[in-house]
Amino acid sequence: MGQQYLNEPTEVEATYGEDGAVRVLAFRWKNKRWPVFSQGRQWDAPDGRRHTLVMTARERVYELAYDRAEGRWCVVMASEDRLAA
Repeated sequence: MGQQYLNEPTEVEATYGEDGAVRVLAFRWKNKRWPVFSQGRQWDAPDGRRHTLVMTARERVYELAYDRAEGRWCVVMASEDRLAA
C-alpha cells in the first residue's frame, strides 16, 4: 500500500491536552466524516505544525497536521487505496 501527499484542508473533531497532546476523534474529508479508531504518534514539525497519525475503518492510515498559527487542520497524507476508492 502506497501513500500520497496532499495537504488538503479538513475539519477535525479533537480534544486537546494541557501538555499539547491532541486526541483526534474524527475528521471530515472528501464530504465524508471519518471516525478515528486508533491514533499513532504525534510530532511537531519545524514549520510549527503538529502532526498526528490516525487510522480509520479498514485500516486506512492518514497523517493530519494542525497549523497552530492559522488554527487550521489539513490531511497531509492518505493511503493510496483510499484515493482510488
